[in-house]
Amino acid sequence: MLHLNWKDAPTIRTVTCTHTDAAKYLVSNVLTVGKTYEVKNETEEFIFVIDNTGHIGGYYKTYFA
Repeated sequence: MLHLNWKDAPTIRTVTCTHTDAAKYLVSNVLTVGKTYEVKNETEEFIFVIDNTGHIGGYYKTYFA
């Protein structure tokens, strides 16, 4: 279970949140527009970052620049 080690893994890069306007999910509670987040893992569709709660969360790449 590799996802258990992502929080301690080295940061791949950093991204900045551009919006929190989600059609289906509420992300404004865990992401802040303009804030920079550390990317711990990435897939074709999702970016896994340490969000405002201090935990790893997976979000669509459309929220970041």
